[in-house]
Amino acid sequence: MTSRLLMPVRVRATGTPGEGVAGSRRPTAILDHGHPRVAALVSRVRHESEARGAVTDRARLQVAHGVLVTAVRPVYSVEDLRRVSRTLRLGRGSCSQRMAALEAVARSLGVPTRVRGLVVDGAFWYPRFPRLRALVPEEVLLAWPEFGLDGAWVPIAELFADPGPAGHGGGFANSGAETLFEAVARTTVDWDAPAACAGPTPCDPSAHLRVDLGRFASRDELFALHGQTLCRPARILAEPVLGRWSAGAGATGRTPSAA
Repeated sequence: MTSRLLMPVRVRATGTPGEGVAGSRRPTAILDHGHPRVAALVSRVRHESEARGAVTDRARLQVAHGVLVTAVRPVYSVEDLRRVSRTLRLGRGSCSQRMAALEAVARSLGVPTRVRGLVVDGAFWYPRFPRLRALVPEEVLLAWPEFGLDGAWVPIAELFADPGPAGHGGGFANSGAETLFEAVARTTVDWDAPAACAGPTPCDPSAHLRVDLGRFASRDELFALHGQTLCRPARILAEPVLGRWSAGAGATGRTPSAA
């Protein structure tokens, strides 16, 4: 059982999702890489990349991903329009907000980005909220980043050259402290083909994909056209709690963090 009461009215896209959408390196309201806080993060990424001998754009983005994993604590924030600079100031963010931070770094480094709009079955998040399934939205709108590298668009799940196969070390189970943001560096996360997940009940991310909305030049454009996962009143009520609730707490029964 999932809930539609918390969701906005969403207009469905029609037609075949386009591959030819151009991305951009420009800052946006969300990807505000001109902000001093974001610029400081980019400087850190450049410094650590030089120290590690990471000279390609792909390698620098891998470094940036690792920096964000440690710098931004994973929580269940529901504000997809939050500016990257604010996420960095808070030091915590949802999977979507941390992906936005990686996009902002990429654009600042001269790598164009775009996003693929994915409407995912809310049941995909059941393992995180076993006691609150009735409050899980029926559908979740996910902005899945793609990066312009070497003349091709590379999804975030393919940034790492040799992630472990799902059958070795476990796939992504969408439970516990690991989120999609961490998982892409460790294992296969593929929305277009079956990928077994770890846990007592294997799951298949592609089986949870309800609608492919296609590509958008920015996540700002995607959310402006299709809205966020939760309606505004639901976000206002949920954010003070979920925005501090560490990832994994829903599955373990722990209380939200006061950090």
